[in-house]
Amino acid sequence: MRRRGERGPLASFGLHAGLLVAAFIALFPPFWLLVTSFKPRQETFSLTLFAGFTWENYDHVINNTAFLTWFGNSVFIVTLTTVLGVFISSTTGYALSRFRFPGMRSLMWTLLLTQMFPMAVLIVPLYNLMARYGLLNQPVGLIVTYLTIAVPFCAWMMKGFFDSIPVAIDESGRVDGLSPFGTFWRLILPLAKPGLAVTAFYSFVTGWAEVAYATAFMTGERNLTLAGGLQTFVNQHTQDWHYMTAAAVLIAVPAALVFGYAQRHLQAGLTAGATKA
Repeated sequence: MRRRGERGPLASFGLHAGLLVAAFIALFPPFWLLVTSFKPRQETFSLTLFAGFTWENYDHVINNTAFLTWFGNSVFIVTLTTVLGVFISSTTGYALSRFRFPGMRSLMWTLLLTQMFPMAVLIVPLYNLMARYGLLNQPVGLIVTYLTIAVPFCAWMMKGFFDSIPVAIDESGRVDGLSPFGTFWRLILPLAKPGLAVTAFYSFVTGWAEVAYATAFMTGERNLTLAGGLQTFVNQHTQDWHYMTAAAVLIAVPAALVFGYAQRHLQAGLTAGATKA
C-alpha cells in the first residue's frame, strides 16, 4: 500500500519520460545548430552528425565579413542599454515604492500599458520619430528604443522588490543624516542585488537578441548589430546557412557567459516582491 501523495511506478515512469522528452525538445535545436556550424556547405542539410568537419565557416565569418564590426556595435549598444536600464529602472522602482506624488498612479498605468503593444505595431511610429530627430543609423536611437522595452517591465519588477525591503532601513538612514538618494544608493541598493541582476540580464538580452528594430533602424553593413548582420547570410540573394549557423553560435557564446555569471542571482531576483517583509 502506498502512502497518501506517493507516486506509483507507472506515474513515476511517465513523469521522468515526460521530462526527458521536454529536455530533448529544448536541447536538440541548439545542439543541431552547433553541429551544422561545423559542416561544409554541401553537407548543410545532411542528417549525418559530423559530415566533413571543418572550421572554415568560423574562419570566413570572422575574417571575411564585418562580424567584428557588428560585434563592436552590439557591445557598445548593449553596454549602454544595460547600464542606463538598470539605473533608470531602479530609481523609478524606488520612487514608486517609497514616495507618493501627483501622477504616480498614472505613471504606473503607463508603464504597464506600454507592455501591451506588439513590437511590430510600434516600428512605423518609432521609425518616423527617429527620422524626424536624425537618429536613424545612430547607436543612440537604438539605445533609446531598447530602453522603452526594458525599463517599463524592470521598473515594475524593481518596485515589487523594493516593497519587500523594510521601510525602517530608509528611516534609519534619514536619522543618520543621509539624503533620500544617499539612502537609496548606500543602504537600499546593496540589498537589491538579486533584482538588479535580473534587470541587468533582461536589459542585456533585450539589446543583444532583438532583431526587428535593429534591422529597421540601422542600415549599411558597417552600422549593423549582430542580430541585423545575421540576416545578411540568408536573404533573397544568398542562402549561406553554414555561415549563418557559425555566426549564430558566436553570438550565443557571450549571452551564455553573461547568463552563467548572473544565474546565481536570477532565481532570487525573479521571485523578488512575491512576499513582503
